[in-house]
Amino acid sequence: MYRTYPHGKVTVACGHLAHSLFTGFPNVVQVIPLKKRAYAGHWVDLWRLTAVQKWDIVIDLRNSAVSRLIWANKRYIFGKHIDRTQHKVIQAGEVLGLSEPPAPRLYFTADQERFASDMIPSGKKILAVGPAANWIGKTWPAERFIEVIKWMIAPGGVMAGASVAVFAAPGEESQARPVLDSVPSVLRIDGIAKGSPGAVACALSKCQFYLGNDSGLMHCAAAVGVPTLGLYGPSWPHIYRPWGTHTAYVATPENFDELINFPDYDPKALNHTLMTSLTVERVKQGVQNLIDCTGGNVAPAVDRRERL
Repeated sequence: MYRTYPHGKVTVACGHLAHSLFTGFPNVVQVIPLKKRAYAGHWVDLWRLTAVQKWDIVIDLRNSAVSRLIWANKRYIFGKHIDRTQHKVIQAGEVLGLSEPPAPRLYFTADQERFASDMIPSGKKILAVGPAANWIGKTWPAERFIEVIKWMIAPGGVMAGASVAVFAAPGEESQARPVLDSVPSVLRIDGIAKGSPGAVACALSKCQFYLGNDSGLMHCAAAVGVPTLGLYGPSWPHIYRPWGTHTAYVATPENFDELINFPDYDPKALNHTLMTSLTVERVKQGVQNLIDCTGGNVAPAVDRRERL
């Protein structure tokens, strides 16, 4: 849309956690953060905020009633015609009728750039790691992350001597802290429960490689052009893998359905990982393959976003 309407003014409505990911986009004039309320109250709130204006274009990726109840010249709505077996980026492109969907891309505010510059030292190799996730079932064991990190940054390793930035959202500290503590103090960068998602994404843009579980953090790394290796278990990589030629994933031998096929499975009560069958050696090979495919590009970062 930015390429087609470079002077268009954009209003974004999104979940409150994602708010900061849109504030840096050049044409955004307003971001409306929505926090889910009982009896669909958040949709009523959105209708009240948007019904007073006539819109040139409405794009609705949630197939909500709101997009049908406000004035608009054109509407693009995620409906039954979308092939839900395709990757989410392809699905988004289908909403707009695009044969080739545009890759996700992030832009940053001056405050987000300052946060990133303060956290990530310039001129150094940085390995970013996301060892947590919002559901314990899709978290690879911390001790295995530790083993792979040591292999990567060891003398002669694929990122020998690199500093390690460990990231996690508030509430995920217990998953991420052991991984951070395993890194030598002189190479340690603490990104645990710090900054907004937009600021953290900006920090990721200054790193040379990202290794992490299937999470929003992983998708942010891919969206800023960092070589990104996602680790998958109880999720569907063909729909949710990181997007781009600079990305890859490795997965458990079992698919989602097979991993949850045990007596009394309850996702809300689950208290252990479902990814123990993903081996350290398989992840090491995935790291090596991705670095080889990206030309061994683990030199200190430049701004990759213009190349996306």
